[in-house]
Amino acid sequence: MRVFKFGGASVKDADGVRNVHAVLQKVGFDDVLIVVSAMGKTTNALELVIKNYFDKAKTLQASVQEVKKYHNQIIIDLFDDESHPVFESVNKLFRELDYFLSHNKSPNYSFVYDQIVSMGELISSTILSHYFAHQNIPNNWVDVRNFVKTDSNYRDAGVNWEVTQKNISKGIKKNILNITQGFIGADDNNFTTTLGREGSDYSAAIFAYCLNAESVTIWKDVPGVMNADPRFFENATLLNQISYREAIELAFYGATVIHPKTLQPLQKKEIPLLVKSFINPILPGTKVSKGADLEPHLPCFIIKREQLLLSLSSIDFSFIMEENISEIFKLLHEFKMKVSLIQNSAISFSVCIEDKYKNFEALKTILAKKFKVSYNENVSLYTIRHFDEKSKTAIEKNKNVLLKQISRETLQMVTKEIDG
Repeated sequence: MRVFKFGGASVKDADGVRNVHAVLQKVGFDDVLIVVSAMGKTTNALELVIKNYFDKAKTLQASVQEVKKYHNQIIIDLFDDESHPVFESVNKLFRELDYFLSHNKSPNYSFVYDQIVSMGELISSTILSHYFAHQNIPNNWVDVRNFVKTDSNYRDAGVNWEVTQKNISKGIKKNILNITQGFIGADDNNFTTTLGREGSDYSAAIFAYCLNAESVTIWKDVPGVMNADPRFFENATLLNQISYREAIELAFYGATVIHPKTLQPLQKKEIPLLVKSFINPILPGTKVSKGADLEPHLPCFIIKREQLLLSLSSIDFSFIMEENISEIFKLLHEFKMKVSLIQNSAISFSVCIEDKYKNFEALKTILAKKFKVSYNENVSLYTIRHFDEKSKTAIEKNKNVLLKQISRETLQMVTKEIDG
């Protein structure tokens, strides 16, 4: 079997759904399992519903209505007949959402998040399944929650591989197009869980691993994996081939095309991952597989913006030893700081972090009791894999380099734009 993953951008409207159908007509749909994300910005819209729910906002129903209106418009654009069963199928899911919002008793934010935000994938896959059937493509709609079993770590659930393998091996029909949801699973109590933001790629890898798939294709609005994000770098070049090891390195440093957890199950069974364009599906795209590390062999640029460079030094000029570093990392974990780079000397310790949950002020207060704290906000972290002097010079231009770290293959720099 082949596993295809279509993200939210590919199904953001009726034309997007029609284009997915056109892609399948060109590349074939026999022995294919499709993993689909929520449509467009639905996940963001459902996150607003969750916020309004917890804030007991008067705008709760209006935010729910926006999600309903968005999907109903897509259905109306796709189906001429208002009596088509797709309307009832989607309305049933919305009734489940309404019931949860009015009857839930759990105060656990992460639990509520997973029950609500998962509706995006359930609705998108339902619409896709009905549309393909409408276009005379028989297909099997698969509720992923019956197959991918996880622990109860809501919002970042861990997969129970043994049970999941058994479910998928026995339950997925081959020789027919299967359509299922990315990003979500279910725990032992059959409550919905999610695999972490952008987890649909991971879902595709889970199914591929358990089905011993021929390949996984991630369909995107770009030609493949580029050596740099074309939004920030001129002359970005398509990478034809990347090894699993190199792709994992790029993902670790923050390349956004491939989800970090996606590659590991594929590498274990040497299942190739293809990143291709849903705009030009015949183009070869990028292949991640066993083989050459990088082809063509070029510097690869990764940028993380809105970072924070935190430097700690001992108040009494004593060494910062292992026990200090252990304590610092414990606090970074406790305050949900994502660490991208560390550097230490005898009496100082610097770390580049991402304050995604806006916890830095509270963290700083605790750290200041034991350390001298200095920091730079809104810095950028540049990573260059396979750097050379030309690429290094290009990054340093018109920037104040606050910290630099070099290894054999990788150069990282924390920078601040020079005003004026």
